[in-house]
Amino acid sequence: MKKVLFIIFLNLFFFEIANTQERDKMLESLFNLLKIDDNLSALKTEKKIWKIWSTHPINDRKGYRLTEMLAQGDLMIGKNEFGKAIDIFSLIISIDPNWAEAWNKRATVFYLSGRYEDSMKDIEKVLKLEPRHFGALSGLGLNQLELKNYKKALKSYQEAQKIHPNMDAPKKMIPIIMELIDGQKT
Repeated sequence: MKKVLFIIFLNLFFFEIANTQERDKMLESLFNLLKIDDNLSALKTEKKIWKIWSTHPINDRKGYRLTEMLAQGDLMIGKNEFGKAIDIFSLIISIDPNWAEAWNKRATVFYLSGRYEDSMKDIEKVLKLEPRHFGALSGLGLNQLELKNYKKALKSYQEAQKIHPNMDAPKKMIPIIMELIDGQKT
């Protein structure tokens, strides 16, 4: 019996590794496309990346449940029920602290709640887990703007633009931030 359980465990473990490797390969391919795609294609590629990020990386019951919880948290954001959303995302993080998108969602709610320092702490976690997270970099830029750290905001948007050259937020925000920086000099 122990041998059967061990074999089942090994199969699940290797399935998880294979699934993670496939996910990583798919993301790598999509990130490469972001750099060469035109605006319309880049938008489609971006949506595929967000779908992958918003789906828990483990295809098991727990992973499906965490994906559902993330969607519930999004619904709470849409209803401006930020406290409930924070609770949901915090629970997800306590269950799986290695899922970057749970940290990113909570960072978003912290930002929307005016808790900029908390948001930036969560974004730091996101970027450790997924350094190419252009959404988190853009969010970091927003937080830095709120704190009037214009040079840091500019750097965040420039980093996001390196990863996703067709992303709208950096295109819009970089010129605005440059004006704010110039305004500080006078």
